[in-house]
Amino acid sequence: MHFRPQPLATHAWRIRRVVTASAIAFALASSSLAAQSAARPMAQAAGERLDTLAIARIKDEGTNRSQVMETMSWLTDVYGPRLTNSPNYRAAGNWAVKTLQSYGLVNARLEPWGPFGRGWSNERFTLQALTPQAYPIFAYPQAWSVGTKGPARGEVVMAMIDSAPDLEKYRGKLRGKFVMTAPAREVRPSFTALGSRYTDEELTALSQPEPERPAGGRGGGGRGNFAGAAEFNRQRQQFYVDEGVLALLSPGRGDGGTIFVSGGGAREPNAPPDVPKVTLAVEHYGRIARTVAKGLPVTLELNAENKFYDADLNSFNVVAEIPGSDPKLKDEVVMLGGHFDSWHTGTGATDNAAGSAVMMEALRIIKAAGLKSRRTIRIALWGGEEQGLLGSRAYVAQHFAERPAAVPGAAGQPGGAGAGGGRGGPGGAPAGPLTLKPEHAKFAGYFNVDNGTGKIRGVYLQGNQAVAPIFQAWMEPFRGVGMTTLTPRNTGGTDHLAFDGVGLPGFQFIQDEVEYSSRTHHSNMDVYERVQSDDMKHNSVVVATFVYQAANRDEKLPRKPMARPTPPRT
Repeated sequence: MHFRPQPLATHAWRIRRVVTASAIAFALASSSLAAQSAARPMAQAAGERLDTLAIARIKDEGTNRSQVMETMSWLTDVYGPRLTNSPNYRAAGNWAVKTLQSYGLVNARLEPWGPFGRGWSNERFTLQALTPQAYPIFAYPQAWSVGTKGPARGEVVMAMIDSAPDLEKYRGKLRGKFVMTAPAREVRPSFTALGSRYTDEELTALSQPEPERPAGGRGGGGRGNFAGAAEFNRQRQQFYVDEGVLALLSPGRGDGGTIFVSGGGAREPNAPPDVPKVTLAVEHYGRIARTVAKGLPVTLELNAENKFYDADLNSFNVVAEIPGSDPKLKDEVVMLGGHFDSWHTGTGATDNAAGSAVMMEALRIIKAAGLKSRRTIRIALWGGEEQGLLGSRAYVAQHFAERPAAVPGAAGQPGGAGAGGGRGGPGGAPAGPLTLKPEHAKFAGYFNVDNGTGKIRGVYLQGNQAVAPIFQAWMEPFRGVGMTTLTPRNTGGTDHLAFDGVGLPGFQFIQDEVEYSSRTHHSNMDVYERVQSDDMKHNSVVVATFVYQAANRDEKLPRKPMARPTPPRT
């Protein structure tokens, strides 16, 4: 995931144990499941029917026989980081297909899209200081960075090259050097907990509309000289290559052993030459910078063995489904999903094996509980989310709606998956008129999880106020365990936007922050141990309930009014 709204405060929230009538009803229903007939009792809540027996079965299966953490371990411990198009990503996709088939899902497959670009993996990495003292350095290669072709040894220089005159300033001075590209930053102590849950007060504030921003927004105006900046970046890259730089070193965000790392190289197989790029722990970066500033030579040895995979430049989404049982509704589809890819330094646990495992578990629960769905339920685990929601946008474009292909070189275009994103590329490039496909009319709704391990506390409505009373009713069985909040606000940065952008009801759940932004998101600490088992079980049960209810209600979920297409200019 790219970003999410920050928590309203950092105070810890302790879950209250509440005994409610609904909990007693659940216990009674669970004790007599075998004696129940096929006719399920229905409860009315705010005009929306709740299948209370089905929800009891979902809770029983998801709480007492959960497999969600076992799925988590396979995705993280066994298959590890799942950088899109890497060997790990492909192996994990094949495992997910077989696992979904074992649950009883049909049409399980790897559905291709593309092109994405070449795959990449790091096979070996060490960075060691040799002088003035020997010590290991905590660091990681940036994704899609080239390697060193064996151990590379040299001295460190500080050279911040930010403009054309800087190129001339350092010409002839960097050959055989490790180049530090930024000043050392100050590391301050942490006086607040790294993890937090929403307080009642924070959830109340979140339920209100987004505060109006002052006129003028961020100020400054304009979109900047993107073309000029891109051209300078190309010149600087070639300069580093021509000068014979050994590697570029940068300080990572985070401290205390947490290093946030993402991409630093090109996915195109015909990309121009480049030099290795490495992100260091801020404390080690600072030590090196201070030593160099004293005029003492610092010698490093780097060995980075990175591999590229060019055989298949297309990628895939993992897709499977539970067929609908109602002849009148089985062609309609309820979808659930989360992105399957991750960055490479941890094992992609909270971002986003957590979401993928929850979605897989939700469908396992529905099948294991013996529940039937009137509509077809389809899971999709997306690729290329970290590079711009590429997999979900490609899927939406192929199945539901698309816009004209991006003009090559247009500012802000996401370089790959094309349509289906609403407002064009991340930089705001114009999007053309929308062309709807037949499946668009048969789409009932999409639910997404991609905010880490945190417990689900509600739903972002994306401005779709018509769905609020429906979701309010569906949340009622979970109110006693903290799921209380609907907010009209939008949340960005993940795959529900591909659906929302073409007028389809797509939703992301509100989750407790836990340690997402402070520790795990895109970091080396995004590992199995940071995932909270109780939260994962709760989330799986909530998602299974929402998906089941959406698949069995008489009507599809309401949609926001679609804007009229802009007529073409003459």
